[in-house]
Amino acid sequence: MIRRMINPFITGCLGALGIFFVASCDSDSPSGSSTTIEEFDPVPVAKTSDTKVYMHYMTWFESKESSNNNQWGYHWTMQNQNPDNVDAEGNREIASHYYPLIGPYHSGDEDVIEYHLLLMKYSGIDGILIDWYGTYDVNDYAMVRENTEQVVEMMDDVGLEYAIVYEDRFLNNVVNAEMAPTPESAAKRDMRYLESNFFSDPNYIEINNNPLLMVFGPITLETPERWTEVFRTLNTPPTFLTLWDSSSEAGENAQGEYAWVYENNSYLENFYTNTLPSLEIGMGGAYPGFKDFYQEGGSSSSIGWTIEHNNGATLDQTLQLASKNNLDYLQLISWNDFGEGTMFEPTEEFGFSYIEKVRDFTGAELSFNVFENIFRLFSFRKEYSGNADVQRKLDQAFEYFASVQPEKAVEILNSIEE
Repeated sequence: MIRRMINPFITGCLGALGIFFVASCDSDSPSGSSTTIEEFDPVPVAKTSDTKVYMHYMTWFESKESSNNNQWGYHWTMQNQNPDNVDAEGNREIASHYYPLIGPYHSGDEDVIEYHLLLMKYSGIDGILIDWYGTYDVNDYAMVRENTEQVVEMMDDVGLEYAIVYEDRFLNNVVNAEMAPTPESAAKRDMRYLESNFFSDPNYIEINNNPLLMVFGPITLETPERWTEVFRTLNTPPTFLTLWDSSSEAGENAQGEYAWVYENNSYLENFYTNTLPSLEIGMGGAYPGFKDFYQEGGSSSSIGWTIEHNNGATLDQTLQLASKNNLDYLQLISWNDFGEGTMFEPTEEFGFSYIEKVRDFTGAELSFNVFENIFRLFSFRKEYSGNADVQRKLDQAFEYFASVQPEKAVEILNSIEE
């Protein structure tokens, strides 16, 4: 949310207390009234677990309304799905076996970002790990970058941290498009962008006093020498984590590895037993299942394996493994990879059950059905999108949610409903 300018003397006095008052008036509102919005610094949700819990997050979704060509983005359509086709229940045809509770969306939509981040905050999640393709305008990479910037802009308002998971696999696409002479030169430009725009952000995750950078691989830059060359462009090297069993490809540039999802839980158990003890920094993983849509979507052959959700039992098992191994860092895989069916985001099939399990794991304090009320906030955002008075009330509700005063937020939502 963008805080409006108000009297600087009042701001200075009340800002020291973490409280801000914003006066605004909109002549287009139905009543022509003015509304005062009370703003607060975000407050962490109290939790009992010491494990830092991060959520892997995708910003690659494009809606028809947000796209430049009036087309749905690839990650909702793959090769053969058409979200303009709507079934008898009102659900659109998307490239997934599961359906988001809010329907298919644009990752840069501020209402969607607000909804996602508040749900994660009240689950006891500390931050998000954003899957990122770099800075070049190839395929949909520019859209992913723009959406990422929209998400990052709201992190401070909600009070969550973030870091980047770099997709080095696409560097050859940049070279093939003749936008960079080598994968290393393309990666250097991406690193400079990260250092200039993200690494110094107070909300950016640091481990061992350096910014955290993860890579999904490496897949293209597969030797220590190549990563040494890429990181030479940075003033401060990151705390660098590779995918499990891949740190040797980065050599001394890597400080550790993180777990992922593969075939069955035995791979995760092996990581904890045989790999984690030898790592300087190790990040565990937990997931609710894996069921990709690639073959049905016509984009490729099937991955070849599935991890069934089993009504939440798979998530219970992977979270229990995390508890058993007393992790410093845990990555939840993933918030919204609907194409692979690993989503924690509430769906029609699973409701809020997965984030409720996360809340139980983190020990986040929650006295009532806050998740449903955050969903109400999103629903009212859309229902009253043209009503300035209601939107200001919803801005106030957001301030209460972000500062962990959910009861006051619900009072506002109830008043709107009435």
